[in-house]
Amino acid sequence: MSLDGGEMEGIILLPEPSRAVLSERQQTDYIDHRETLIEWLLVFGKNPDKAEGYARATTKNTAERLDAFYRWVWAEYDGYTTSISHDHANAYMKEIARRDEGNYSRNNTQSSLKRLFKWHKHERGGELWEPEIVFSEPSGTGEPRDYLTREERGQIREAALEYGSIPSYNNLSTKERDKWKAYLAQRFSKHKKNVTPDDWDRANSWKFPSLVWASLDAGLRPIEVERARTTWVDVDNALLRIPRGESSKNDGNWTVSLQDRTAKALERWLTERKQYDLYQGTDRLWLTRFGNPYQTNSLRQVLNRLFESAGIPTENRKVSWYMIRHSVGTYMAREEGLAAARAQLRHKSVRTTARYDNAPPEDRRDALDRMG
Repeated sequence: MSLDGGEMEGIILLPEPSRAVLSERQQTDYIDHRETLIEWLLVFGKNPDKAEGYARATTKNTAERLDAFYRWVWAEYDGYTTSISHDHANAYMKEIARRDEGNYSRNNTQSSLKRLFKWHKHERGGELWEPEIVFSEPSGTGEPRDYLTREERGQIREAALEYGSIPSYNNLSTKERDKWKAYLAQRFSKHKKNVTPDDWDRANSWKFPSLVWASLDAGLRPIEVERARTTWVDVDNALLRIPRGESSKNDGNWTVSLQDRTAKALERWLTERKQYDLYQGTDRLWLTRFGNPYQTNSLRQVLNRLFESAGIPTENRKVSWYMIRHSVGTYMAREEGLAAARAQLRHKSVRTTARYDNAPPEDRRDALDRMG
């Protein structure tokens, strides 16, 4: 590639301000770096699992903002590098917070950096970035955008007990049993004649109650569900102990409280999972029936089914596993304060937790009733 700057889908790979501060070999390396990143954004960036990329306009805006960010890193730290860290990103957020520009621009810059770390995770095994500073939304809606209400949390908890369950083997007629055998054969990818009573027990598993209840208590991020290990579970003390090397932010050991019944569900699941060949040779706490760790999309599917089972409407709501986490933050902050919410959600900065310091709608409704 020549050093004339080059373009990809009308996006300049070597903007003039960067050319002015880089040597020829640095320019070559930076062009290669940008080309790889921009191609990924266009092809995979929006949804890597489905190979859905961002629109050219979105990618162009992202590339321009990232170029400005990289130049700032080079100026503030030790010169040219493409090895960008979370510390760089958090420091840059503090910098743009001081600038005289609106939150619309700040949020666009923050979204661009999130896409950069999304690429790092997908292509290089890096970590997603959770900013220490969260700017207000232009609409004034703030964060979190959506979460489960107290009532919905209870409904989801109960729905998890029914998730994937089937009638007892001994309570079915021969005709009914034959129908359920066909269902289980499809569910477990085996021939109908090979379905046994043990498959009934497997269908009525404690996997989903343990996964959902632990997430409702600990506000587990999708990546934490993906990484969860059997060694995290401390049944006796009703805790999850997440070690530094496996925590989402990788910045400390975390001890997260659980309800007693969640601890019991986890204990039952730990006993049950030993019976499955799928878990032989791995200490991953939860796997899909295909033997893969749960990720954002598979968890969204689980939540959608729980919503359907519980009769919770999803119109005008963005359904994601983070709804569970946001509910933990909202109500823990309300009940026990920001310090407790920060510890339970494993936030590095209290500023991140502060976005949950709002009275939830039902509390405000009660206040209106008292006001008359």
